Parts: sequence; structure tokens; C-alpha cells
Amino acid sequence: MSFSQPLPLALSPSRLSDFQSCPRRFQHASVERIAQPATYATAKGNVVHHIFEQLFLQEGPLRTLEFARSQISLAEAKVLNEQVCEEIGLNDTTREKLRREVDTILDRYFHMEDPTKVVHEGVELRINTTIDGVPMLGILDRLDRGDDGELTIVDYKTGSLPNRNYDTQTFANADLYAALCEHELGQQPKTIRLLYVAHGEAIERTVTTPVVVARRNAAVTAWNRITTYYNEGDFPATPSKSACRFCAFKQQCSANGVAVVH
Repeated sequence: MSFSQPLPLALSPSRLSDFQSCPRRFQHASVERIAQPATYATAKGNVVHHIFEQLFLQEGPLRTLEFARSQISLAEAKVLNEQVCEEIGLNDTTREKLRREVDTILDRYFHMEDPTKVVHEGVELRINTTIDGVPMLGILDRLDRGDDGELTIVDYKTGSLPNRNYDTQTFANADLYAALCEHELGQQPKTIRLLYVAHGEAIERTVTTPVVVARRNAAVTAWNRITTYYNEGDFPATPSKSACRFCAFKQQCSANGVAVVH
């Protein structure tokens, strides 16, 4: 078959993750662009991210808990449009639940760090660059600049705490962000800091050149395979328990004869 839709303009960490999990998932999400319905978790995460973005657009002294709380209703208005509300089944009960949980997240975050003292290079920082002929895109929640001039990638996480036995997977997206920063800004970040704001805990890892190079090379290799599969008109399905468990495209795969793993 041939695809009527073009390839995405760039490879992002999430698209890379889709492809590495299952090329067919990449086909459905990034080539055919089949819409994935919103979930309560993604909607809450988007509300929280919007609040943090607005918080760090303020000057340091204005980054208060009171200001963050004042943004909850505005974030809801931006994120919870009619379609999202329908897809997540939002009603008065779940809306109140979401507001309580967001308020708790904000309270826990302000016990994690003092945002008035943060110096950053950008929030929702969009880095578009080309590495070894591969167009890549990363959107960083925050890129901090320390007193020593070193850079720290900061990523907000609203989900559960990760299993530390799988740090390679946990830090994978941020490692690619580090490669993009180094290529575009001319400086490799020193640290990656993941803020699990729903739990009030942070995990950090020092950025190392071998890991950044490996992640960059993996993205280049993946893009070369992506273009090959696209030109051949088929992205193979690689069903597995981990790949299929939370995949939004199980119905499409089953209809096409793929042996989906449940």
C-alpha cells in the first residue's frame, strides 16, 4: 500500500518511543494520524502543565502558590474543551475530583522547590533541529540555568513513580532532549530532573556523553527505518504484552489480523 499522508515533519521523543514499541503504532499515530481519545489522566496532566507554564512565565517573586491556584480555572477552560469533556466523561463529580487533585499537586510541588529562585532559559522550550540528516523536535517543560552556568532539563510528571530498575526507559525522552540541546544550543545539559509532582518526589540523573550519543544514534537509526517502511507502504506490527497493554490502536490491529496480546 501507499500512504496518502506524509511523514511527520520531525521525530520527537514520544514518536520515537511509539516506533520502538511497535512500528505499527507509529503508523497509526504519526502517519495515518488516527486521533487518540483523551483520558482523565492526560487531561489532568495537561491542566497541570499549563499551570506550570503560566507560573514560570512570571517574574520570580510572582511565582507563588496563590498565583498557581488562580490559574486552575483558566487551565481548565483551555484544556477541557467540549470534545475532551465528552471523551473523559467529565461531570460535576469528576470535575471537582480533578480540581482537588490539581490543588494537591500544586501544594506538593511548592514543597519540592522554590520557584521564585529558579532561573530558566525557557518554558515549553521548543527545539527544532536536524541531526545527521534527521529532523528532530523536542519540547522541554523547563530548561534551568544554575549559578555555575550549567543547564538542567526539568520535566514534570503527573503519573506514578517509576520502577528505578528501569531508569534507562524512565530517562529516555530527556536523554534525547539533552542531545537536542547540545546540538542546537552548543551546550550539553549537566543534569536531568524529573519532578513527580503528584507524589512530591524528584529523581535526578547526571547526563553522560555516551548515553546521549547512544540515544541520538538510536533516533537516527529509527528515522532511517521509518522512511524505509513508509516507502514500502507498511510498518510491521510487533505485538507484545508491553506494547499492546496501553495501546490505543488494538481495535485497528485486531481488525487487520494482528495477533494483539492482551
